[in-house]
Amino acid sequence: MQSPSAPPLWQQLQATAKLLQRVQLGQSGTAAMETVPASLRAGVQALAFHAWRNMGRASALRDCLVQRRPPPGTDAMLCLTLALIWDPQQALYDEFTLVNQAVEALKRAPSSRAHANFVNACLRRFLRERDPLVAATNANPQAVWNHPLWWVHRMQREYPIHWQQVLQASNAQAPMTLRVNVRRCTVADYLQRLSEIGIAAQATQSAAIVLDKAIPVDRLPGFNEGLVAVQDAAAQLAAPLLLDGLGKKPRILDACAAPGGKTAHLLELADAQVLALDKDAQRLEKIHANLHRLGLQAQVRQGDAAHPQAWWDGVPFDGILLDAPCTASGIVRRHPDIRWLRREEDISQLATLQAQMLRALWPLLRPGGRMVYCTCSLFKAEGQAQINGFLEMQADAVGLAAPGHLLPGATARALYDNPIHDHDGFFYALLEKRLA
Repeated sequence: MQSPSAPPLWQQLQATAKLLQRVQLGQSGTAAMETVPASLRAGVQALAFHAWRNMGRASALRDCLVQRRPPPGTDAMLCLTLALIWDPQQALYDEFTLVNQAVEALKRAPSSRAHANFVNACLRRFLRERDPLVAATNANPQAVWNHPLWWVHRMQREYPIHWQQVLQASNAQAPMTLRVNVRRCTVADYLQRLSEIGIAAQATQSAAIVLDKAIPVDRLPGFNEGLVAVQDAAAQLAAPLLLDGLGKKPRILDACAAPGGKTAHLLELADAQVLALDKDAQRLEKIHANLHRLGLQAQVRQGDAAHPQAWWDGVPFDGILLDAPCTASGIVRRHPDIRWLRREEDISQLATLQAQMLRALWPLLRPGGRMVYCTCSLFKAEGQAQINGFLEMQADAVGLAAPGHLLPGATARALYDNPIHDHDGFFYALLEKRLA
């Protein structure tokens, strides 16, 4: 039910359809969301996330209803509405309200007004013939799994036993997970503070806190004072994995640091000298903001990890964290637009960049030092295959025990020994440089 103070639903649908078009044209959902007026953003995000999680089915149903696709704006509205109404159990609004408001949104846009009756006819036909139309799309893997067909096929090849669980988990909503700033508070104390204000949560074996229900950060006790940060449980493995065995006051490079979550975690856990590097000047501001809120200090510098000659001072690092650019295929629960934004060729292009960064940063590590290589990707070309290739080429590199590929979602707990419960998809490798 829509709040009386919320903008009209037709207006939210209109803005959401434009957002979907931006992603189709190659803009990330996060960047596209910034173009949405603040008054509409919360409603648009809810509609868009629901649509992206059901877009495979919606596109297949659209193809059953039309002989020729309508213009892009009209097509976006048609697919959006189908995504919202095809499964009554998931519906955010009454289906007849959604149809009426979608048609109203088209009527109020000069560019699509002429197609309002066409979309109305398609949607009402769907409501009349829902069961046979849905059944007709059940043979389409993209409709069943709501991921691009190439993605489904890749999961089948790379995870032949568990690919269905991986896709199901990837299409679920992610939990809100917190990292306690242990310099200021213990996990037990923070759980008690949450309990006192009626926020249900539990701690994992890895000391992450998972909320039963997501809430705005301004409702988190002590958030503005730096007691806690929002960070997925899998992402919280990076800092302890790197710090184990480095000794006191290590000199560490966080090579692709923005927005600074892992930088902050390193500083929370150790008296380390950390250089937080990122090539994007705007994203550096997020590192500064996060460190300031948490009461932490690091050297923050703009630079390209693939070209250290432009910024490295020649002093070797004890530890390097390379959270490399990747397809982000492991975090589609939090960013459901990614699956429709990515193309299969992106994997090889990003794997080439990851290999370049590994080769460029390895000489910066002292003998006996350690590097953590991680990506928030499910694809093995960006994970184990990448590290296997590096170890074959780098004679002084040794692979140590590390989590490897972590599959997303709570279902992963049944697949392997998973101490962190519900989490995103990640890959971790720990490398040590041989002593001369």
